[in-house]
Amino acid sequence: MVSVMWFRRDLRLSDNPALVEAGADGEVLPLFVLDPRLWGPAGPSRQAYLAGSLRSLDATLRQRRGTLSVVRGDPVRRVVLAARAVGAERVHVSADFGPYGRERDEAVEQALAEAGIELVRTGSPYAVDPGRVRNGSGEPYKVFTPFSRAWNDVGWDAPADAPTGVSWLRLDEGTTEIPEPRVPAGLDLPEPGEASAQRQWAEFLDRVDDYDTDRDRPDRDGTSRMSVHLKYGEVHPRTLLADLGAKRSRGAQTYRTELAWREFYADVLYRRPDSARDYYKPEFSRMDYDRPGDQLTAWQEGRTGFPVVDAGMRQLRATGWMHNRLRMIVASFLVKDLHVEWQHGARHFLHWLVDGDLASNNHGWQWTAGSGTDASPFFRVFNPTTQGRRFDPDGAYVRRWVSELADPDQVPDPHEPDADTRDLVGYPAPMLDHKEERQEALDRYERIKG
Repeated sequence: MVSVMWFRRDLRLSDNPALVEAGADGEVLPLFVLDPRLWGPAGPSRQAYLAGSLRSLDATLRQRRGTLSVVRGDPVRRVVLAARAVGAERVHVSADFGPYGRERDEAVEQALAEAGIELVRTGSPYAVDPGRVRNGSGEPYKVFTPFSRAWNDVGWDAPADAPTGVSWLRLDEGTTEIPEPRVPAGLDLPEPGEASAQRQWAEFLDRVDDYDTDRDRPDRDGTSRMSVHLKYGEVHPRTLLADLGAKRSRGAQTYRTELAWREFYADVLYRRPDSARDYYKPEFSRMDYDRPGDQLTAWQEGRTGFPVVDAGMRQLRATGWMHNRLRMIVASFLVKDLHVEWQHGARHFLHWLVDGDLASNNHGWQWTAGSGTDASPFFRVFNPTTQGRRFDPDGAYVRRWVSELADPDQVPDPHEPDADTRDLVGYPAPMLDHKEERQEALDRYERIKG
């Protein structure tokens, strides 16, 4: 039997059950479809990284006497054409539970069925598929903590070995070259690919025991940096969980919890696809928000005059990534100091984040905005100066990303430089009074509570 392996968010050969199923059928066509509906809005970071990951996958296939056939266009048409071209009876995929992915796959499945071809879904980008974790009444969980306990009880399979001895096929016509997007000046992205993911994970495992204490410190190398590899499926969370199972430290347990958060948000989006763009708690749509303007631009460019906020926004622009503690701080600043709706910040993040994931990103923003699941209460407003001193006590993170404040001889206190110091180094004054804007945010919240 001839099959197509349609790669999407699973750009790897190891621990890929859909690929195992395809290989068990017989000859396999490895296929990737450049979908304009996903490629166009992706932003420079994700476009460049995806292209690099595709090149890495193609190189790995070539080591096994295969090649990745890349086509461009509507998947409903292109997948059917590819399957027909090689005489495939099945198209294998990892299931997609996102709003667009589900709609797309249903349309592809129908088109394939009309051509006498079966779409086979095996596995997904998650250890536990969205929709599987339910309470005793069969209802989905609405808050994280009980979800995480049930998620752990459901469990997951052991990692799957990469298939061996596969006979690979390729398309003879209709393919396109893997794109080479221009990376904006000053943007330095991580190395893509399955091998890079495996190296990064092995390096992190050596220090995972310290994760519980170091993960909130942006001045330390305390996080795993695996989010981008999970985003593109260069590694599966099941693989990470298997390795964590051998660890008994608090740090390893905390990291398992972070993986559960990723799966919780995927589950929420599966149940409430409207929450990708709209308020999970609709009453927050009635709050008074300011029209975005110059202040939003200053926030995007890291020119707010609040050092830790500016450091986070500049790290995003320079690396396509931002430390999670900073994601919360800058989000709180936009929503509760600048009074701008969370969607504007979420869009900016998705434009620049190399690990930009719709479920995690947008529900993380809703958490900070007070309108999501397990919401940080709206009246919890981060003081950016206090947050900076607490999580970057020596100012190393701020000094690294805010060049004006880098010299300790000129700037003794990078978290709160005085007016003379700001003038000397060319760093802007604070764009607002945090105490006043905090009270303004709370007043606006009071007006919708009824």
